[in-house]
Amino acid sequence: MARGITRRAVTVTAGAALLAAACSAPSGEDGGGQGGGGGEELVVGIATEPDTLSPLLGYGKDGNSKIFDGLLRHDENLELQPALATELPEISDDGLTYTYTLREDVTFSDGQPFTARDVEFTYETILDEDTNNPYKDELHALESVEARGDYTVEFTLRYPYAPFAERTVLPIASAEAAGGQDVNTGPYNTSPVGTGPYVLTDWSRGERLTFEANPDYWGGAPEVTRLTMVIVPDDDVRATRLRSGDLDAAVLPPELAEDFADEEGMVTHQADSADYRAVTLPTGNPVTGDRAIRRALDLAANRDLMVDSILNGAGAPAYGPVPTSSPWFAEGTERPYDPEEARRILDDAGWRPGDDGIRVRDGQRAAFTLWYPAGDTLRQEHALAYAQDAREIGIAITVESGSWEVIEPLMGEDAVLAGGGSPGDPDFDLYGLLHSSLAGDGWNNMAHYDNPAVDRALEDGRRAADQEERRAAYETVQRELADNPGYTFLTHIDHVYVMADRWEGVTTQPEPHDHGLGHGPWWNVEEWRIRR
Repeated sequence: MARGITRRAVTVTAGAALLAAACSAPSGEDGGGQGGGGGEELVVGIATEPDTLSPLLGYGKDGNSKIFDGLLRHDENLELQPALATELPEISDDGLTYTYTLREDVTFSDGQPFTARDVEFTYETILDEDTNNPYKDELHALESVEARGDYTVEFTLRYPYAPFAERTVLPIASAEAAGGQDVNTGPYNTSPVGTGPYVLTDWSRGERLTFEANPDYWGGAPEVTRLTMVIVPDDDVRATRLRSGDLDAAVLPPELAEDFADEEGMVTHQADSADYRAVTLPTGNPVTGDRAIRRALDLAANRDLMVDSILNGAGAPAYGPVPTSSPWFAEGTERPYDPEEARRILDDAGWRPGDDGIRVRDGQRAAFTLWYPAGDTLRQEHALAYAQDAREIGIAITVESGSWEVIEPLMGEDAVLAGGGSPGDPDFDLYGLLHSSLAGDGWNNMAHYDNPAVDRALEDGRRAADQEERRAAYETVQRELADNPGYTFLTHIDHVYVMADRWEGVTTQPEPHDHGLGHGPWWNVEEWRIRR
């Protein structure tokens, strides 16, 4: 516990320097980062902002985009429900054709009618080789999409892909508004037109996004008429602005959220999530590329202590991207905290302690750099704890912080305290994280992991129609990852939110790693009712 408290003191000092500038932001009717004061407005502090608001480039791919709707949506328990479709899809016996019937009473925010042409346009544009959508591979199974009249659309798959319906929560773009421009650089990326409950009215990069309720929303006009997302990367600054009334709500690390437990008029929401923190171990690095080093680090990480001291119990140990609570988790792949066995593995591999206690083999010192994004206290604390555990077995880790612009070019050589995770189908996480064909492809396979047995199992899991065959494939992946780790998975983090207690209908869903803008207690803000 003391270790976490010491690191917190350092972070608060750094956060205070940012606070003066953050709190001097202008206020007023432009949504300048002040609390709404009434139930009609919600001002939320989030850590990051999206690169784009176009679903053609990946925005809102998991639903809850606010500006858009998908054919389907998730309810509170992540069960699929109709949205722009009138019902769940009709699926052919061979699992290759999905047919959706569409609502006929929907218009885009510019007044244009929504039809099957917009669905066809959205998916075809994403699949176009010239479209820079980083999640294109998630639609690998899709061969074609075709409008059958104005209100029926048919998807044809290359192979049976069990979770395909989950992919149709993807937001639908307007063919009229987004067509005829460069999909990668055109104005639709920052001035989107959708069918959703809110309309973007202002986006000040690095500061805030402001949305106004869509009075003509097919699901009914929201009572919360203005939604402002204020970008506050530093956790401590976000907490201070929440306490001052500058924000109505914020996502916070568990330790900071605990400070609000007895705050009058505030309520804390804790959401289960598949959000993991893990250390990438690049294969191109002479130290982290060594299997013995990776196996030793896996055993040296004191995950239980991290959950207790860093997360205040709001989470669980992670042994891979699949949470231990998931029905897809492979029992028996848990790794014990065993520094003695870690030392033995290093000894057997020829990594011998030097005069300073750091191991050396063939002149190579067992040392590497681990980066985390500046201002992210949870990642900072995970990184420092991991480095301390590594030092106990003779591995020296230098912990550095920087912006993602600084970190990204170094990911092929240096380790990164990474995050990810989806509560849905295991394919959603495992394929992009581990398949060798995606090594170094943006945020995919950041460790450049290359394991032929894992590649085969990922392909089998993606293509198998039988549930037990899929389960066996993903168990293979998890057991291979335990034997030959390309990452050290540390914790799965429950998401914690603190907010003013002024609304009815506030709930949470099981959440992915990406949270704040669309995921959070405001996932269904359009359904909230103001407490009278």
